[in-house]
Amino acid sequence: MVMSDKTAAMSGQLRADLVIVGGGIMGLWAALKAERRGIDTILIDGDGVASGASGGLLGALMAHMPDRWNEKKQLQFEGLLSLEAEIALLEDETGHSAGYHRCGRLIPLPKPHLRPIAERHSGEAATNWNQEGRAFDWTVLDESAFADWPSRSFSKAGVVFDRLAGRVSPRALTTAIRARLERSGRVRFLVGSAVQSINAGARQVKLADGTIIGYGDLLVAAGVGSFPLLEAIGPAPRKPLGRGVKGQAALLKLDLPADLPLLYLDGLYVVPHEGGLVAIGSTSENTFEDPFSTDAQLDVLIAGARELAPALQGAEVVERWAGLRPKAVDRDPMVGPHPDHPHVHALTGGFKVSFGIAHLLAAAALDSIGGQALSLPHGFALAHHVSVAARRTDDKEFTEIP
Repeated sequence: MVMSDKTAAMSGQLRADLVIVGGGIMGLWAALKAERRGIDTILIDGDGVASGASGGLLGALMAHMPDRWNEKKQLQFEGLLSLEAEIALLEDETGHSAGYHRCGRLIPLPKPHLRPIAERHSGEAATNWNQEGRAFDWTVLDESAFADWPSRSFSKAGVVFDRLAGRVSPRALTTAIRARLERSGRVRFLVGSAVQSINAGARQVKLADGTIIGYGDLLVAAGVGSFPLLEAIGPAPRKPLGRGVKGQAALLKLDLPADLPLLYLDGLYVVPHEGGLVAIGSTSENTFEDPFSTDAQLDVLIAGARELAPALQGAEVVERWAGLRPKAVDRDPMVGPHPDHPHVHALTGGFKVSFGIAHLLAAAALDSIGGQALSLPHGFALAHHVSVAARRTDDKEFTEIP
């Protein structure tokens, strides 16, 4: 439900045990997990729920390579595995489709030297992607079973079929979570006025319209907007806690078979969705003039997708999208309590992996708020990122994630 009682707010009476700043995929999962734990919650978003990067188009759910297994890859695997049941429950509760499907991924192998590398990954997937009674193949084939998907000119050395990958509609998923939350008496939405500042000592946030909101614990999940809010409550860092990386994507109209896997090649994604739509993305731009406009870089991306998937030739472009994805200073997501203010917590910086693991990060953040140790890799902790930003003297860690 939408909070509209400004009288209580202006008199200083508006308060919740948990206040979440940001209504993107991170904040929404946190609000849903909090609601299921019975926590009185206010969710604040100045621009509107899922109005930022979480309202994008792509929705690809892809794992890291199955080689050199580590705790971060394990976490992502667990996220991609458990998301299936999380979404099924959400769809059952709301009647809304999230557009989820474990469709798999095809990766063309354009050059011969890539074939033995892919075959090695096949053996590594047989071990690392075989857990909890579920096993997912990374199969190297001579050619795709789907005609011209991808074009054979890109798969002269074969093609990989990764059966762990999937897709979800970002907008449908965020709509479903919001629909579930709006039925609750524990979660109140404050939309239309952004958080301007945090008074960590008084446990209050101030909105741009002057409203003061008190909190027991504060969870900052405002995407790119999280970084300046968190920087302002501690010693001035040498480098920002994070920055926005611009992404551009497009949506094409084309009826394709329902069982088509998504395509991936060198940063280019082609993701078939329900309703005869295909998403194409995405750029990763560290420098730009306008974060929300599309340009010739997207045209190049669309042209590349049409070459990779000839079925897209002639398909109408029905939407062009641009936005900023939050990238933390030390690249991994940023979660957990602030080292100087234990009642202020972060849940941001997911960059390209947010939709696959946001539900796990939200649960870990709430566990930490409840007094448990943060059950995530050390590099995810907000305290770690604060430490990195305090000593950083160059921009090396802001290069693109491989």
